[in-house]
Amino acid sequence: MYHSEIEELEKLQMQIKDKTIVITGSGSGLGKAMALGFAKKGGNIVVSDVNESSIQTVVSEVEKLGVKAKGIVANVSKEEDAIRLMEETVKTFGSLDVAILNAGILRDGLLVKVDKNTGKVKGKMNLEQWQAVIDVNLTGVFLTGREAAVQMVELGRGGVIIPISSVAMYGNPGQTNYSAAKAGVAAMTKLWAQELKNYKIRVAGIAPGFIATEMVLKDMKPEALEKWKAQIPIGRLGEPSEIAHTAEFIVENELIDGVILEASGGIKI
Repeated sequence: MYHSEIEELEKLQMQIKDKTIVITGSGSGLGKAMALGFAKKGGNIVVSDVNESSIQTVVSEVEKLGVKAKGIVANVSKEEDAIRLMEETVKTFGSLDVAILNAGILRDGLLVKVDKNTGKVKGKMNLEQWQAVIDVNLTGVFLTGREAAVQMVELGRGGVIIPISSVAMYGNPGQTNYSAAKAGVAAMTKLWAQELKNYKIRVAGIAPGFIATEMVLKDMKPEALEKWKAQIPIGRLGEPSEIAHTAEFIVENELIDGVILEASGGIKI
């Protein structure tokens, strides 16, 4: 009986082997880690980024793992690129099983910066900082998520969409733009799960904490990074491979739907 139950469970789970997985922002960081993680489990990978040279590097690494890979240059904030990305994926592999909406940028800054001596405002988050992050981190997720859903619905095979949010969705000082975008991603994730359930499309997101990626190590101010690192209960930054493992878990476990999994080491913002 026990072995029979295991076999039945395996039938319910999505097997990654031979599935088509498209990952935005996969030229480096979390996206690259997820591309390699899924490739190790036998998935065929579409590597997408704005940087063509980084795409080719990751494609080569993926192919060395014995699976198929295709690189597609795309700016997720542009509607035509989002449409082309998903259409080319299906044209190349004949399927689209998993879409991981990972592309993102940082443009940190305080809403207003005040001189402590005079009490006068000496700076503020400008519109370019706000709009750049909203365009990529929120609109980009909307566009690529919508187009992934279009292809999955028309293929009639179901699928999994994984938007990447962040624990910054709760509000991280100095990240008005990023926090607003990631909160929006979390809201869309839960909404899409309801809208797409009749098409056998699951939607579940990941909210990483502070992960040791190039973006975090390079773009965050060192003093801010050390401050947050000291507050992480497990005492360290997360590793990109740990987020990749979380994405694999979502794909393989049919019970994970309509939620945001916080992979943060326990930090609370």
